[in-house]
Amino acid sequence: MKPYDCLVRSAKDFFKPLAVGAPEPVREIPFRPSRVIHFFPPQIEKMVAKLPDTIPNVDILLGNLEDAIPMADKAAARAGFIHVAKTMPMGDTQLWTRVNSLDSPWFLDDVTDIVTQAGDKVDVIMIPKVEGPEDIHYVDRLLAQLEARAGLKRPILIHALLETARGVANVEEICGASPRMQGLSLGPADLAANRRMKTTRVGGGHPDYVVRKDPNPDAPDAPREVFQQDLWHYTIARMVDACAMHGILPFYGPFGDIKDVVACEDQFRNAYLLGCVGAWSLHPVQIDIAKRVFSPRPQDVLQAQRVIDAMGDGTGAIMLDGKMEDDASVKQCKVVVELAKQLAARDPHLASLYGY
Repeated sequence: MKPYDCLVRSAKDFFKPLAVGAPEPVREIPFRPSRVIHFFPPQIEKMVAKLPDTIPNVDILLGNLEDAIPMADKAAARAGFIHVAKTMPMGDTQLWTRVNSLDSPWFLDDVTDIVTQAGDKVDVIMIPKVEGPEDIHYVDRLLAQLEARAGLKRPILIHALLETARGVANVEEICGASPRMQGLSLGPADLAANRRMKTTRVGGGHPDYVVRKDPNPDAPDAPREVFQQDLWHYTIARMVDACAMHGILPFYGPFGDIKDVVACEDQFRNAYLLGCVGAWSLHPVQIDIAKRVFSPRPQDVLQAQRVIDAMGDGTGAIMLDGKMEDDASVKQCKVVVELAKQLAARDPHLASLYGY
């Protein structure tokens, strides 16, 4: 909340439903395996026909209604997603949708139809181009009204896309705007355009964004090494901090070069190390990359457990393998071990690798 919000709304009211008959807001965002959000176009029958094979292999399945859906297909995509939600068994996989932006002519029908016709099947609604907490306040109230109309017993959560400079500037307020806030994703293409960045890539680095090694004093004209930098480091780090502050989940968004699986894995791993819990998949080849990157390596889990075991009650400091470990080390290690246990409960192969 912004500082002035407390003047018009008591903190005691923050977890009260925003409409009579709506379900109570959640007090803590549930963390389920969320390594990969796989997008599909609901209006394309041959893609929908593949979903029974895809669903068990992804953590989150998202029906896309916004970008990449032609204007003429918007209504068909909405109807297709509702049909999938009502008829397709999801098992342990989460079902999300990305609706059209708040300023579009399709947003209101997207949310109204989805919540009233299939709201009990939908975990999260992704809202594109969120620019401030007022956008979340509007969606929050609208969802409560529609949930009450539909008689839903649990609230649908909100996931926001950071795709404008204003959204990044307001990221902390966006994260704290509603108990429904599940997380954020970086939208690099729209954000690049809004910032007037001079790149046409969807995520990833750029060969012109570099740091160059100093010249050799003994050979000033000799070639100098260059090191490509990450255009998105600042934004991802700020997004992760804002999410951690409010107890919600940060995600890396799309990586557009489907063929460059090496750079995709590098970008996903950068995001994983900074604190993101998952990334988007635009093509089946990216599913396994995201699942591999956002699952701790077995050797990292083993080492983290060694540190926890060696530290006993978690206080003080010890030397282990020539390295100092203390209570801060235990906190870091518990992040890795707890994630491994959550993933192992869903994935028997990981359970075997982790020894659980």
